[in-house]
Amino acid sequence: MSIWWSLHLRREAASVPLARRFLLGTMETAGVDPDISFDLSVALSEACANAVEHGGDRTVLGEHGDSGTGRPSADSGQYRVTAYLDGEKCRIEVSDSGPGFPARRALRPAAHSPQAEADAESGRGLDLIQQLSDHVQFGNRPGRGAVVSFDKVLKWREGALLTV
Repeated sequence: MSIWWSLHLRREAASVPLARRFLLGTMETAGVDPDISFDLSVALSEACANAVEHGGDRTVLGEHGDSGTGRPSADSGQYRVTAYLDGEKCRIEVSDSGPGFPARRALRPAAHSPQAEADAESGRGLDLIQQLSDHVQFGNRPGRGAVVSFDKVLKWREGALLTV
């Protein structure tokens, strides 16, 4: 048995705990070990917070390739969370309609520089997702925004519904 779900959420701060609670409820019902559930829920919260903050700035051109001022993309106010749990792992994907990730993540400034203090929180969520997951991918969908996908091998409580 497996569980798959997808949520289309507004880019609002209130959507982050909603997605997190939905994931936690699914994993608790399925019988996933609470420590694994916690790690994945924190990683999901970080990915959702990133989509809320950065996921809707992309604009589309006017009709017939008009290079005018552009308008917000029709889906710029939303992002999507998809989760798949099976007997071995949980895979989560968060996608948005923003400008996507830069071609290469910028190197952080030296730890003691004034700029380092100003940027201390930038990128920490992505690093946290990497630390809490077994495998992570950060990517872009051309013309469609950023995608963060991550997975983790599951451990199960005694008598769990989805055990291997």
